[in-house]
Amino acid sequence: MAQLAVGVDIGGTGIKGAIVDVESGALTSDRIKKATPEGGKPDDIAEVVVEIINELGMTNDEPIGICFPAVVKDGRTMSAANVSKKWIGFPAEDLFEKRLGRQIHFVNDADAAGFAEQQFGAAKGVDGLVIMTTLGTGIGTALINDGVLIVNAELGHIEIDGVDYETKASYAAKERDDLSWKHWAKRLQKYYSHLEAYLSPELFVVGGGISKQHEEFLPLLDLQAKIIPATLRNNAGIIGAAKLAADSKE
Repeated sequence: MAQLAVGVDIGGTGIKGAIVDVESGALTSDRIKKATPEGGKPDDIAEVVVEIINELGMTNDEPIGICFPAVVKDGRTMSAANVSKKWIGFPAEDLFEKRLGRQIHFVNDADAAGFAEQQFGAAKGVDGLVIMTTLGTGIGTALINDGVLIVNAELGHIEIDGVDYETKASYAAKERDDLSWKHWAKRLQKYYSHLEAYLSPELFVVGGGISKQHEEFLPLLDLQAKIIPATLRNNAGIIGAAKLAADSKE
């Protein structure tokens, strides 16, 4: 029988979850998605997560992984990207475990997505340094070196031209500033060129919902490293969180 786990991906605008076969990375249920509550406060988000897991109809045997847009240390959220500042320093893992009445595995959202792509997707079998970026409400990043995840790499927040550059190069920034693909690609070029100068990766993997339209902007970028779209798209966080939760039980 397939080994199953639940993955829940909390984002600034939406929260989604599904049951995952952690041996293949395939979703074995429909994906349930709900809007992130306005203000993004801890109790409100926890309530939505409980609703999603209840709707999935799991037993108490399957591992649960939850990923979140923050630096995660010892179960605490040490930052807050596009959610309430009440998450900063907050014992998030404890909150979810109390609300669910069971243990969970709690990780950074980009780390979960990057791990999923390394296990099942675009970065599978790649040696050297892979940088996964998720272009959405902000820019999430994950570093995988020779298959090993290096956690809590917040490279979306590097400062370029005096600003936190996710405010200029995220997909939300493209929409906010009504940028053409060409003009957005110029901002992405500056961002990825800085990452390449600092870290010399073998591969960039680009995720987030906008990666479905990768033909519109990735060919406009000129980098030494190969840059390719994620293959798991918006399910990567769910799959990675579930797989990490299952691995933590071994």
